[in-house]
Amino acid sequence: MIKQFLSFEWKQFFRSSNWQKSVALNILLVFFALYMMVSFLALGLVLYPMLKELYPESDPFIIINGYLFYWIMADLMMRFFLQKLPVMSVKPLLTLPVKRKTIINYVLRKSAFSFFNFLPFFAIIPFSIMLLIHDYNTIEVAVWFLVMVIITLIINYINFIIESYSSQIELSFLPIIAFVGGLVGLNHFGIISFSDLISKAILSIVNNPVYILVLLLVLIALYMLNYNQLKQKLYIDNSLKTKTSQAKETNLEWTKRFGDISAFLQLDIKLISRNKRAKSSIWILLIGLLYGLFFYPQPMYRDFEPLYIFIGIFVTGIFLINFGQFIPAWDSAYYRLLMSQNIKYEKYLKSKFTLMAASVIIMFLLSIPYVYFGWKILLAHFAAAVYNMGVNTHVVLYAGSYNRKKINLDERAAFNWQGTGAVQWLLGIPLMLLPMALFGILFWIFNFEVATIVVASLGILGIVFHHKLMKHIVSKYYESKYKMIDAFSQDN
Repeated sequence: MIKQFLSFEWKQFFRSSNWQKSVALNILLVFFALYMMVSFLALGLVLYPMLKELYPESDPFIIINGYLFYWIMADLMMRFFLQKLPVMSVKPLLTLPVKRKTIINYVLRKSAFSFFNFLPFFAIIPFSIMLLIHDYNTIEVAVWFLVMVIITLIINYINFIIESYSSQIELSFLPIIAFVGGLVGLNHFGIISFSDLISKAILSIVNNPVYILVLLLVLIALYMLNYNQLKQKLYIDNSLKTKTSQAKETNLEWTKRFGDISAFLQLDIKLISRNKRAKSSIWILLIGLLYGLFFYPQPMYRDFEPLYIFIGIFVTGIFLINFGQFIPAWDSAYYRLLMSQNIKYEKYLKSKFTLMAASVIIMFLLSIPYVYFGWKILLAHFAAAVYNMGVNTHVVLYAGSYNRKKINLDERAAFNWQGTGAVQWLLGIPLMLLPMALFGILFWIFNFEVATIVVASLGILGIVFHHKLMKHIVSKYYESKYKMIDAFSQDN
C-alpha cells in the first residue's frame, strides 16, 4: 500500500499543470537546499575547534549541550513558518477500501523523512566524528547522536500540533512567537534556565542510556496525538461541515460611485473581509505602516538615504505587494464561473488597480508622521507612493497573467506558501530592488533630490500612460485566459 501511495503522489506531482511552470523555482530551491547542507556541514566540521579556541578551559561537548535549547527554539520557529505536514489527496481514497489508519500512518511517517529532519544531521554527524577523533567514548557519542535523532523527530511532531491549533485563529504566527519568545525570555533573564535543564538531561541520558526510554515515550505520545488529530479530520464530509455564525451585512453602497467596476470592488472587499487567507492583507497593513520604525530611529539607518525609497515602497505598497502578487489567484476557486459570465477583463482588472491605488494613497497619508524623522523621508515616501501607483500596480497586474497556482482561502494566512510560485518570488526584483538600485545610483552620481524626482517621474509616466499599459495587460490576460482556467481547476 505504501508503494501505491508513493506512486500516486509521484504521478500527481509530474502530471500537474504547475510542474513545468515551477521548474525554475524547483531548481532554485534545490540550490538553496544544497547551500544549506554545505553550510551545516561546514558548521559541523569547525564547531569543535571553534569552541575549543573560544573556551580553552571548557569541554566543547558540554558547551554544545548548553546551546541545544536555542537550537530547539530556532528549529521550532523555522519549521512553523516553512514546514508543512506532508499531505496527499486522500478524498478519493476515502471511498475505497483503504483503512484510515493506513493513510494517517503513511502521512505521519512520511514527515519523518522531511528535509528539515535531515538538515541538522549535516552538522551533527561531522561534530560526532570530531568527538570520536578527540577520543570521546564511542558509546556515549552514539547515545548522544541517537538523542539528537529523537529530539529532531519530537520537534517535528510538536510543530504539527502547534500548526493544527494555531491555524484556527487569526494572526496564527503570534502563539508560536509568544511561546518561543516567552521561553527564551525566561531563560535569558535566569528565571528558569532551560539551557541548563536540557543540558543536564542530555548528559544524564548519555551517562545512563536507559533514560533514553523517556524520550522515546515522549516521541510516541506526540505521534499518537498527531494520529488522533488527523483521524478526527479524515472524513469525506469533513470539508462540508460549516461553522454556524451570525451573518453580518456589510453596506457597500458607496462602491457604486466607481461605476461599472463597483460589482468587482464589492467582490474583492467581501473576499478580503470574509476569508482567512485574504484577511491577512488587512493585518499586514499595520506591520507595513510600522516598518519604518525598525530603521528610522537608528542613526546608522536614518543617515543612509538610499534606504528611504526601499522603506517608502514597502510602507506605501504593502497592500499592493501582499494582495496584488496573487491576482487573479484570489478568485481561483470560482475563476471558471467568473470567466463564463459576460464580463470584460478591462473592468475586472480596473477594479484590482483601483483597490491597489487607493491603498497606496491611504498608506502614504498614514505614513506622513514619519516626517518627524526628517523631511527627506516624507519626500522619499511620496516619490515611492507615486512610483507604486504608476509602475508597480501595472507590474503586479502584468505578472498576474502568469499565475498558475490556485489559492485555498480557508488556510491560515501567516507565512503560508500555498499558491506561491516562481512569479511571486521573482516579483520582488521589479517591485523593490529595481527602484532601490535606480535611486541608489542616481543618489551617488547626483544627489538625493535628483534621485527622488526621477523615481517620482517614472511613476507619473506610468499614470499618464495608464490606459495604454492596461490595454497591453488586458491582451495578455486574454492570451492566458484558458491556461489559467485549466491551472486553477487543478490541485497545486
